[in-house]
Amino acid sequence: MNKDKQKMNEQLPKERVRNFDEVALGLTGEQAVAEAKRCIQCKNPLCVKGCPVMIDIPAFIKLVAIGEFDKAAQKIREKNALPAVCGRVCPQEDQCEKMCVLGKKGNPIGIGYLERFVADWEMKNKSETRNSKSETNPKPEIRNKKNKVAVVGSGPAGLTAAADLARRGYAVTLFESLSDAGGVLVYGIPEFRLPKKIVRTEVDYVKSLGVDLQTDVLVGKTLTIEDLFKDGYRAAFIGSGAGLPRFMGVPGENFGGVYSANEFLTRVNLMKAYKFPEYSTPVKIGKKVAVIGAGNVAMDSARVALRLGAKEVTIVYRRSRTEMPAREEEIVRAEEEGVKFILLTAPTEVFADDKGWVKEMECLNMKLGEPDSSGRRRPVPVEGSEYRLKCDTVVVAIGQSPNPLIARSDSRLRTEKWGGVIINEKGMTSIPGVFAGGDIVSGAATVISAMGAGKLAAASIHEYLTSI
Repeated sequence: MNKDKQKMNEQLPKERVRNFDEVALGLTGEQAVAEAKRCIQCKNPLCVKGCPVMIDIPAFIKLVAIGEFDKAAQKIREKNALPAVCGRVCPQEDQCEKMCVLGKKGNPIGIGYLERFVADWEMKNKSETRNSKSETNPKPEIRNKKNKVAVVGSGPAGLTAAADLARRGYAVTLFESLSDAGGVLVYGIPEFRLPKKIVRTEVDYVKSLGVDLQTDVLVGKTLTIEDLFKDGYRAAFIGSGAGLPRFMGVPGENFGGVYSANEFLTRVNLMKAYKFPEYSTPVKIGKKVAVIGAGNVAMDSARVALRLGAKEVTIVYRRSRTEMPAREEEIVRAEEEGVKFILLTAPTEVFADDKGWVKEMECLNMKLGEPDSSGRRRPVPVEGSEYRLKCDTVVVAIGQSPNPLIARSDSRLRTEKWGGVIINEKGMTSIPGVFAGGDIVSGAATVISAMGAGKLAAASIHEYLTSI
């Protein structure tokens, strides 16, 4: 057994910063087999407990080790309808790989690498896995057409719930407000981290299970929850995510050149601004860009800005590097590409030129105090430390709140003060037969946690419909 984890090839920083092609290039077949053979096949596989969708990780890795890649894909899809997505964007280092026994010596199995490899192999080789009639992955028959279930939102939570319900024989309709299905997977995550063709392929797989996808339908406006039940749906799942941007609440943030990260990334992704001039939808970007925040969305925004032509991109964050919520590999990639970091700093005001376009930002130095509710040390202002930072574009990436439209359209739906939909332990909301999960319940979180919520809701909806 090789003790060292296989290293995935990547585009060189000086090359990738000039394009939107995928940065990480994946493992070769030989690398995948070698990595899989490192697994010691624990009798009590803690890695499975660390997976929100409970993939049988040792089983699929064992199949990779003997070169049975198609069977490995089938094994993963027993639990996960989006393996090519999860293999790219899930924080495995904080979940399954964190639980790996070999991780105690600093070299856990590259579970995410292997999941991506298997999913990519399946796509490239057009395996029969996707439309297999095998016991592990049959195309489900709609056993009771009267058992119609509506799924609102085609992000990771909605896609997972829809797939699991379809496998159980329900007639599932998946409603998406935008023209492209995938939710945050298509409008939030950049092409160089998650290519759109990957998302399209995974969405097609979910549709192949019998799910009816209806785009350009905004539930809460086009249709209400009450309308869905009048149309014959017996249950509904709300997975419409956290698409409401948060702002800093400082003077001047309404000036031209100040974007929310949601708007910035959505313009680049859905309008295909990353393909300009092939697509005539450029996003105006200045020479000096300041990105506020240090989560994955902030790193994505900073790296997109570089690729759009910014000469200097700076992350401004009020805590230290230790407290950054972004994945370590994304922070490192941003550093490699030339993104600068100004830490222990908080913006206090945005200033504009005589045309109303941002020209600089006043900042205040911070120091770390006692931990807050998140467990991170609270930033405390340093009095008299104000200074100004030159910038002509500001991207605010300090979090998102749940989509408020559905709650506003139905007073029966109980929510938290901050907007999150309230659910019970089964995932049901205050409206009987209406379930919810993902970011609309938790606030902005990870793709895989949303998928876990979608799985729970699908099981609960099945239980609910078979009991009434």
